[in-house]
Amino acid sequence: MKKITLGISLVLLAACSPKTTQENQESMNKIKLITLDPGHFHAALVQKSMYDDVDSTVHIYSPGGSDLDLHTTKINAYNSRAEDPTNWNTLIYKGEDFFQKMIEEKAGNVVMLAGNNAKKTEYILESIKNGFNVFADKPMVINSANYPALEEAFKLADEKNLLLYDIMTERSEITTVLQKELSRFPAVFGELEKGTLENPAVTKESVHHYFKYVSGSPLIRPSWFFDTKQQGEGIVDVTTHLVDLTFWECFPEKIINKSDVALVSAKRWPTVLSQADFEKVTGQSTFPEFLSENVKDNKLDVFANGEINYTINGHHAKASVIWNYQAPEGTGDTHYSIMRGTKANLIIKQGKEQNYKPTLYIEPLGDAHDEAIEIAIAELEKKYHGLGVQREGKAWVVVIPEEFNVGHEAHFAQVTRRYLDYLQNGNIPAWEVPNMLTKYWLTTSALDLAKKN
Repeated sequence: MKKITLGISLVLLAACSPKTTQENQESMNKIKLITLDPGHFHAALVQKSMYDDVDSTVHIYSPGGSDLDLHTTKINAYNSRAEDPTNWNTLIYKGEDFFQKMIEEKAGNVVMLAGNNAKKTEYILESIKNGFNVFADKPMVINSANYPALEEAFKLADEKNLLLYDIMTERSEITTVLQKELSRFPAVFGELEKGTLENPAVTKESVHHYFKYVSGSPLIRPSWFFDTKQQGEGIVDVTTHLVDLTFWECFPEKIINKSDVALVSAKRWPTVLSQADFEKVTGQSTFPEFLSENVKDNKLDVFANGEINYTINGHHAKASVIWNYQAPEGTGDTHYSIMRGTKANLIIKQGKEQNYKPTLYIEPLGDAHDEAIEIAIAELEKKYHGLGVQREGKAWVVVIPEEFNVGHEAHFAQVTRRYLDYLQNGNIPAWEVPNMLTKYWLTTSALDLAKKN
C-alpha cells in the first residue's frame, strides 16, 4: 500500500508545472486573516485595501445578526466599487459556538478583532493560548478587572512567538507625524517643557460624533455601542489613541513603564441622547433593555466623555475626549494637540478657521528663529516632498502636500502594513509591547479614579 501511494504521489508531483508549484507555495506562505465577531466598522476598514502577503480569502466567525450584515455589506461594497476594487473572498461561519469553531478549524493565523469590547480581552487571551496572532482594534481592555488577562496575553504571546498588536491609526495622521518630527529639531523646538496640571507640556483633545458618514454612507452603529459595559467608557476608548501619541511623540523609541507614569486626576461625564437621536444612528425605535439603567425621562446618558491628567517622566500631559451627537454640516471629528517646547509650541488645530482640516502650526517663543525653521523644513522636505511653511502672524503654518492628507480611513491600511511587517520580519521595536501595557494600565486606572470622583 505504501508503494502504491508513493507512486501516485510522484505522478501527481510530475504533473504539476513549476509555475503551479510556485503558486501553491506562495499561497501557503501567505498570511490568512480571520475576522472574529465583527461589530465595529473598523473591522471592515482593515479590508478597504488589499495586501500582497495576505490571502484574499478571509474567514469570519460570528453569532450572526445585524453586526455581521453591516460588516459584509461594507466588504461587498469595497469589492464592487468602480475605482480600485478589492477582491476579498468571504467565508462565514454563523452560530453560538462561533469562537470554539474558530479555534477548532484554525482556518487562519491572524485573528482580527474590532467589535463589542465586553469580551475582547477574553478573545485576545484565548486566541493567543490557541496559537493565533492577534491584530486588535482599540481598546484591548476596558476595565482594570480584565487588565491582568491582557498582561497574561502579552506574556504568552512572547513565549509562543506570536504577535499581539493594537490598531493605532492616529500615528499615521500626517500633522501628528510632522509634529513629532519637528519636536526632534532642538534649534526649532528646544526641549519639552515640564508643564503643570493647569498648563500641561502636552495636550491631546479629540471630539467625535455618533452620527457620521463612513465610505460615503451614513454610519449605522449597533445599539450595544451605547452601553459602556460593552463598548467601554470614553476614558478607556478613544483616549487610548491620545495616551499612545503622548508616549510616541514625546519619548520616541523609549520604553515607558508603569513606574515612569503617574496618574494625577481623572473625570468623566455623559453625552445625553434623545430617543430620536438613538433611532437615527442605530435604526432602533426604542432603547433596548440593557440600556434601561442609563435612561431617564426617555433620554440616554452615555459616559463617553473623559479627561486624564498624568505625568510621563515628570512631564505633565492631558488627554481628553468628547462625544457629541452630530457634527455641524461640513465638519466632522476634530483633533487639537499642543506640544510645548522651550523655544516653540507645535500646535495642531482643526476648527472653523482651518476649514475643519488638521493644520500644524509652529509658534516661536521669544526671539524669532526663522532660519532654524526653514532649515528644519528643508531637511524634512527630503522625506516629505513638497513640504513647506508660510507665515501667519507670529506663527508659521506647515504647508503639507495633499498627497499626504490621505484621511482616517486610509490609515487602517497603513497600520495594517506596519503590523504585517512586524509579523513577517519579527522586527517589532522593543518599546511597543511595554508601552501598550503601560497605556492600558493608565486608561483603566484613570477610569477607576474618575468613578471615585
